[in-house]
Amino acid sequence: MKSPILEYLAMYGVDPAYIIFGLGGLTLILIIALILVLVKMKKLYKKYDLFMRGKDMESMEDTVVSQFERLEKLEEANQKNEDRLSAVEENMQSVYQKIGLVKYDAFREMSGKLSYALALLDQNNNGIIVSSMYSREGCYSYAKEIIRGESYITLSEEEKEALDSAINGDKIL
Repeated sequence: MKSPILEYLAMYGVDPAYIIFGLGGLTLILIIALILVLVKMKKLYKKYDLFMRGKDMESMEDTVVSQFERLEKLEEANQKNEDRLSAVEENMQSVYQKIGLVKYDAFREMSGKLSYALALLDQNNNGIIVSSMYSREGCYSYAKEIIRGESYITLSEEEKEALDSAINGDKIL
């Protein structure tokens, strides 16, 4: 068997047996790599089969579509919640958030601190002060408007304390 390639290699001193053994070794390495790839592919197929078991493509499509519908509903609900939260935050601006209460004896003749001054303010310190003075002859109630933390009507000491307590967030006295 005469081969021009083998004769050419022999002419330059290369033994054709080395080339045959080299190609055989390369073939063996490629066969081992092929076996490893087939083993990995079989493991991946088992995982895929476990995932797809009991589902055909139509039911899988239904599952995906239902998940997208669910996601859209969640996004709509989230938007509604954000709108509601914005409305609540806007309403909180005008809700009484700050409270100050001072209980006292209006007339030294009675004990038990039955009189009080109650300050109710919103975030901007606008609101009212309600005062009630209790005596043996009766109970007198007054309401005074507060604008930006100030009253245009003279306040009693107890009313000033209640107003300061509400503005500063102090404890109820």
